[in-house]
Amino acid sequence: MQEGVPMTEGWPESAEAWVASLGERGDFGRVFVLDGPMLERVRGRGFARALDVGCGEGRFCRMLAELGIRAVGIDPTRALLEEARRRDPGGDYRSGRAEQLAFPDAAFDLVVSYLTLIDIPDAAAAIAEMTRVLRPGGTLLIANLNSFSTAGLPDSWQPDASGQLRYAIDNYLEERAIWVSWRGIRIRNWHRPLSTYMGLLIENGLTLKHFAEPAPHGGPTETADRYRRVPYFHIMEWEKPTA
Repeated sequence: MQEGVPMTEGWPESAEAWVASLGERGDFGRVFVLDGPMLERVRGRGFARALDVGCGEGRFCRMLAELGIRAVGIDPTRALLEEARRRDPGGDYRSGRAEQLAFPDAAFDLVVSYLTLIDIPDAAAAIAEMTRVLRPGGTLLIANLNSFSTAGLPDSWQPDASGQLRYAIDNYLEERAIWVSWRGIRIRNWHRPLSTYMGLLIENGLTLKHFAEPAPHGGPTETADRYRRVPYFHIMEWEKPTA
């Protein structure tokens, strides 16, 4: 972790607004873009024990449980863990950080990072730890913001000379932390080039099995149309070799 970086990244202060923003179903990106293809990568695969890194209020853990997968959710934000336990009293939610996972080697056959890598200051340590706790032959399933999307933060959509909104991208190759705010939430995201993530995953010996930039299915038309202009997310599935 870089010296001087706050441990909270804004999450304790934003937890209440975050829970209110997601509601019971989730936001546009989760409900109409990511949930379907993420569950497709899990359903019917025989996964028994999963770790959800940065589980927040436990939404994806509950989805995994509906598929019969025993999931452990970890998160460093106490208020989000309390909400996860309130919504799912029988679930397993623990305090923890991705950079130092309190689990033995090869403890899980599925590790999920659902829109969490952008929140983690030390991505190298987090990916190494997620790989360590994954059993050989197991799957690391990642949903993340596209790097060209984070390269446009925090201002993103800006009018051009004719007044048409365009998505502004700059300093793509410069890794940096960016404070973003919406609906009473203020958190720090990290922009990294896609090559940084890919390089770290390859260095940890993982094999890419799936990559997708899913299109929206449903939702408000204006939001979906804007998303198709600049897809915010990608999904990656990586496998830990057996030998």
